[in-house]
Amino acid sequence: MGKHILLLGPPGAGKGTQSKRLADEFGLEHVTTGDALRANKGMDISGMDTEYDTPGEYMDAGELVPDEVVNAIVEEALSSADGYVLDGYPRNLEQAEELSGMTDLDAVVYLSVDDDELVDRLTGRRVCPECGASYHVEFEPPAEEGVCDECGTELVQREDDTESTVRERLRVYQENTEPVVEHYREEGVLVEIDGEGTPDAVFESIVDVVDA
Repeated sequence: MGKHILLLGPPGAGKGTQSKRLADEFGLEHVTTGDALRANKGMDISGMDTEYDTPGEYMDAGELVPDEVVNAIVEEALSSADGYVLDGYPRNLEQAEELSGMTDLDAVVYLSVDDDELVDRLTGRRVCPECGASYHVEFEPPAEEGVCDECGTELVQREDDTESTVRERLRVYQENTEPVVEHYREEGVLVEIDGEGTPDAVFESIVDVVDA
């Protein structure tokens, strides 16, 4: 039986990168709510008394998919996985309580990163509007400043990567998801890791927790 790992942390903490590495290292499924929703856009939810009949209709309308739908999709994804790294769920206490009824967790890891560091990480991202390549002005710059290595197009900063937007994202995260972190801390299962080290150092720390 594969391991059941939950990775928590604010936007910019490196959850996506570390989750993928963990999944590869231990032969696990990388389960994210975004991927799970996209994979189940056509799922029939007409029996749930929701506004729309499929998750895709919420997504196409730019609306948040209701918790009960997200819960059902995550449960389906976890039930078909022989071990997983869960990334991006639960986002609130209600989802955390649902998760406890779906599965047993072997490790709950929280990547702790200072807000100012998160802002630096997230506002430094630059993307190519032509081919979608992504860079970072400090951590992963292109060979020529401001120009895509892949196709030579001028790089841009996405609207949701500006400082004001990033700080609002962090505020929303703290309001909704910090209680989830406290929930697992109070249960005595949360292991907090300094997420400000190099990606390799952070990964080694997570592996130590998972292997313990």
